[in-house]
Order: sequence, then C-alpha cells, then structure tokens
Amino acid sequence: MGGRNPWGVALTTMTRRFWVETLGCPKNQVDSDKLTGTLLADGLVPAGSADEADLVVVNTCAFIDAARQESVDTILNLSDARADGARLVVTGCMAERHGDELAEAIPEVDAVAGFGVSLLGALRDGGAEQPTSDTVTLTLGPTRRRAEMAATTDVPVFDLLNLPRPPSTSPWAYVKVAEGCDRACGFCAIPSFRGPQRSRSVGDILREVDELQASEIVLVAQDLASFGRDQGQGERSLVPLLAQVAGRVERVRLLYLYPSDLTDSLVEAVLATGVPYFDLSLQHVSAPLLRKMRRWGNGDKFLQRIADIRAAAPDAAFRSNMIVGYPGETEADHDELLAFLDEAQLDWCGFFSYSEEDGTYAADLPDKVPAELVRERLAEVGELQDGITARRRDALLGTTTKVLVDAPGVARSFREAPEIDGIIAVPVDLAVGSLVDVEIVGALGPDLEAITVDAAVGAAGSSS
Repeated sequence: MGGRNPWGVALTTMTRRFWVETLGCPKNQVDSDKLTGTLLADGLVPAGSADEADLVVVNTCAFIDAARQESVDTILNLSDARADGARLVVTGCMAERHGDELAEAIPEVDAVAGFGVSLLGALRDGGAEQPTSDTVTLTLGPTRRRAEMAATTDVPVFDLLNLPRPPSTSPWAYVKVAEGCDRACGFCAIPSFRGPQRSRSVGDILREVDELQASEIVLVAQDLASFGRDQGQGERSLVPLLAQVAGRVERVRLLYLYPSDLTDSLVEAVLATGVPYFDLSLQHVSAPLLRKMRRWGNGDKFLQRIADIRAAAPDAAFRSNMIVGYPGETEADHDELLAFLDEAQLDWCGFFSYSEEDGTYAADLPDKVPAELVRERLAEVGELQDGITARRRDALLGTTTKVLVDAPGVARSFREAPEIDGIIAVPVDLAVGSLVDVEIVGALGPDLEAITVDAAVGAAGSSS
C-alpha cells in the first residue's frame, strides 16, 4: 500500500479494514469524510462494523461537557468491542483540546492525534522512519496546545480542508467552506483549538461539490457568513459562492448564520436558490445577556429580521439554537426568551444548557444559575417550542411541496435540513435521489406523511 495516512500508528499490509465513528456537528462529519477518502486512497476498505475493523477511528466532539462525556463513553465502548489486534485512534476536537489528558486517562487508546496541525509533514512521513514494504506509518503529528495557539497566528499549510472526499453515499452532503473562527463568544472555546478562521478557495469548494455528486449541498462553517474575510482581511464572499454552488446542484442550504451578517444581499441570494431556509445562530434574545455572551443583537432586532424575510417569502423556514442558564440569566431574561419564541414562531429550535468551558470569558462570570433551575427552564422552552413546531407542521396538511428522497420511504422538503429537523415519510418505491412533488397528508409532531401528487389526484378523482 503506497501513500501515507494521518495517525501515529503502524499498520501491516494485512490491515485493510477501517471504521470511522463520528460524533458532534456536521463539520466533524466533513472531517471524517476526508479522512475516509485518505484511507480509501491508501488501499484500506470500509469494515461492515467497528468490531470487524483493523483500524477504528473515533472523531470526537468537545463543544460542551455532555459531548465530551459522549466521546469518552464511545471510545471506551469501541475499545471493548474491537477485534483482537485492532488499533484504536482518537482524533477530532477532544484530541485537539484535551489530547494529553485523554491519552493518560484512556491507556487503551493506541494514538490520540489532533487534526491538521502537522498533516502535510505527516503525509510526507512526519519525521518517522521510512516505512518498509510491509508497514504503513500513519502520523498526524503532535496536538497543538492552547498556549501555543494563543502565541501564534500560524495556520497549517495543509489540513483536512484540502483533502479529497469520496462521492457522497446519500443524495445530500455537507461541505465545509472554512475552518476556525475569528469571533470571541463568551461561552465558546472553539477558536482556542480550531484556530482563527481560514477560508477555502472558491475553486477548491466547487471542485468538492462536483466530486460529491450530491443533489443537495449543505454549506457549513463555524461562522459561515464571514466566509472570505479571515482575521479582518478580505471581503465576505458567501453570496457569490452560494450562487455558484446553486448553479451546480438542485439544492444548496446554509447552516449557522450569525444574525448581524444576515444582510439584505444574503437574504436575496438565499431566496434566489429556491431553498428559503434560514438557520440563525441567535443563542438568546435578552440584550443584557447577549452582551455578557459577547454577541450582537436583541429579540426585537431578530423579530424584525424574521418578519422582513417572511414578507418577501411567506413560506420561509427558520431554525435557531438557544443557550439556557448562561451566567447571570435572570427570570426576566427567561421570560423574554419565552415571549420571543411565542411571537417568532420558529419552525425549529434547539435548546442547550450552558456548559462551563475552561479558558472562556464566561467561565469566570459570577451569578451561576443553579442546575435545577436550568433544567426547569429547559423543560419550559422545550415544551413551548414543541407545540409551535407541531402546529406549524399541522398547517402544512393538504399542501404540495417538492421533496428530495434521502432513503427508501424518507424524504425532505426545503423546510427540513438533513439529520437535525423532521422528515417526510413517502412511498417506499420512490427512487432514492429523486425530486418528487408530493401532497402532505399526515403530521405527527415534527414529522410529516406524504403521497405523490399523481396519487393524490387519482384518489381525488376516484372519490368524486
């Protein structure tokens, strides 16, 4: 097997099966796809399950405490389940941020390696001995610690953003347009281990879109709307990128838009794609609390922007995420969030309890909200939003829409982002990857049921 792979584990030529377990956000899934492409190029083949693999890779998430615990549990479970002699490699955000601690705490792991820091050198052997004819050396290089991140603005010459990917195995695919983030939100540690924002070239992105051969492309980044403007240099260029991607695929969707960057030109560009779906990263609506979060905006500004978009596109769908229990969150702040949800009538909204992250601004803030009160507030906003989502789905009964068939019997319209929103159940004989006009005939919470328009017309004719 010629070529190099990105971990410090030696594999014999008999080691040919791999399994990649991905945790966390869509951006992590893109990273896993690129690692998979590298392994495939080096002659390895996918295993049917983790316990059949010779190499097991866990791509971890470290965004909040619950994600870290899930990562640890997954590592331990896969370690117990792996085949005799199989190698276990841990990578991703948790390896970047807590690599040394992770390696010490879980000695069962064969290697803990962060993304992108020395990948170019690693692919060229990374200083390791030249492999013999029966050994392939996989080396990513040492994890860069936070102190080093703070001391330098250097970024990798070559990292996962530039690795090729295999064609998508589903009709849709995520495409990461940038890595890192230049913002300093009070609760977020991502810039400390993912580094400052570095945008990909438009040409590289478009080549990846073409190679994926997917009908729907979902553009993602830590700060998507800032694409093209890195560390205060350059011009935001998401609008022209969006137009170019839309010219190549049936659908293009944007995830994670910072609300202050939702300009008129960006709104117009989204509407022009025919996918009026707006994922707004609001986090809260109380102005004093947002200032403590080091973020822009307030509930009134958000409501006005949503109203303006709905005036131009009444069918537009909206998603957001909110943090509950941020230090200093008062009962008045919580009531303001409830009132906003009731008035905004978002199609989708996720709620997360505040997670204290070492090294962030919020970690040192006073007035921590008691855990029991956070749970009560989470339950309250969740119940309210569940009702709103269900009513908005019920309102679609009897309407027609075009869906993309993701899998037998499972489809989505423009209103549903893959993996995070509801689905539309459709007849199982519809071809995967096809775009079909359907009529919504049933609703159950976030999910809908539909039949093809031809079938609906036939049923109407037979009953008349």
